[in-house]
Parts: sequence; structure tokens; C-alpha cells
Amino acid sequence: MIRALPLELRGRRMLLRPLAASDFEEWREVRRRCAEWLTKWEAAPLPGAPDVVEDPRAFAARCGARERERQMGTGFGFGVFVDGRFGGEINLSGIQRGPFQNGYVGYWIDEALAGKGYTPEAAVVLFRFAFDDLDLHRMQVSIIPRNLASRRVAEKLDLRDEGTAVRYLKINGVWEDHIRYALTAEEWDERRDAYTKEWLSP
Repeated sequence: MIRALPLELRGRRMLLRPLAASDFEEWREVRRRCAEWLTKWEAAPLPGAPDVVEDPRAFAARCGARERERQMGTGFGFGVFVDGRFGGEINLSGIQRGPFQNGYVGYWIDEALAGKGYTPEAAVVLFRFAFDDLDLHRMQVSIIPRNLASRRVAEKLDLRDEGTAVRYLKINGVWEDHIRYALTAEEWDERRDAYTKEWLSP
């Protein structure tokens, strides 16, 4: 019997759920206010592509694409909601099955919420979903070396540093090196109780 996957994931202080077109105004406010904080770490939009921050139709299309990924099992995107308000995103993408059983984790948080432990908490919630519900074997997180805020998340969670991938992703028009961090299902099994106690228990 196929196990039904949860649409919403709960942490100690947050709710993770897929974004919908109705989230546009709140999402746009955060993206506008935090543009300088966020866009220097992100891939530049494709030339001629609609501005997803300003165009509600483009945002709705983005939500639709994430829903199709969910239906195909290739990706699971979640908005991070703290006290009922939108505060960021965490995504599990590029899922590969077969002998790899791997997924890639990416995240961003509202600058006003940074440094308060929300991102590692969201990551642990996502890890629990990936390993316990999706039965994946490996999670990977790739971070530009000078992105110290994102690296602190990986370090707080004691993710394994697997070295630097040279010119790994094109970010804002530049091929950037990325440190690759990883966590396997075996490591998750060993750390589940500690992660739960530190990040999820009341």
C-alpha cells in the first residue's frame, strides 16, 4: 500500500507548507524588503523571463511548477510560516531514485528572522520528511564559501563537509565555487533523537 505523503510539516515553532497563488502579496513583501540580503546568493533570472517578485501570474506559475514536481516525486517545495506569517522557503529538489536516492536542499529566510534558529529547525523538519516519509538515502546542501549565514546552518546541524566543488553553479552571472555538505540516512538514524530534542521538542 502506498503511503500518503503529508502536505504540511510541523516543527516546534513553524509550519512548512507548499506555497499557493494566494501567498503572493506576503511573499512579495518579504522578497522586496530582503532583496539585497537574498539575491546575491541566487541565480540570475533568465533574460526576458517575467519578474516573479512583481508578476502574480509568474508567481502562480511557479507554484504550479512546484505542485507538478510534488506529483511526480521529483521535488517538494515549502514556505516557512512562523506565527502564521510567511518567513522564507525550504525546498527539496532534483530528487533522483534508483541507486542514488538523493535530494538537494536549498533554503532562504527573511532577514528579520535570521539568527534565531528557524532555518536549522526547518532543515530538520525537512530531513525527517525526506528520510522517514520519502525513504531517501542522502541529502545534499551546496553553499558559496563566503555565505557565512548559510554555512552556520550546516555547521549547527553538523552536516558533513565533503569538499569544495569548483565553479559549481552560476550565481548572478558568475560561476561560483560551492562547499558541498551532506547527510545520509544512516547519519539521520544516529542523530534523529538528538536533532529532535534540540530543534523540534517543545
